[in-house]
Amino acid sequence: MTGAVKRFRVMAIICGVMSLLLWFIYMPGKYMLDGIEDQKYLIAIPIVHGYLYMVYLLTVLQVGVKGRWNLLKILWVMLAGTLPVASFIAERRIVKQYP
Repeated sequence: MTGAVKRFRVMAIICGVMSLLLWFIYMPGKYMLDGIEDQKYLIAIPIVHGYLYMVYLLTVLQVGVKGRWNLLKILWVMLAGTLPVASFIAERRIVKQYP
């Protein structure tokens, strides 16, 4: 179980950081920058976030199945990856359950 929790911890932190970048760097930059050439470096943020979020979902599913969570808890932790700070909070709570 510790390997799955470590993977979840890493993915929760990475998804939290990517979500912060998405909400506070990409979204404002998308609407403030006019030209396409100004946005070419920003376009990588949502693409990387999308792929990493899929890996986050798989790690949540793995930890949830191994930990015998109910479906509602699995869904709530999955949704925590969509909000910037919620994945950090979920990560702390899950890691405290499995020392």
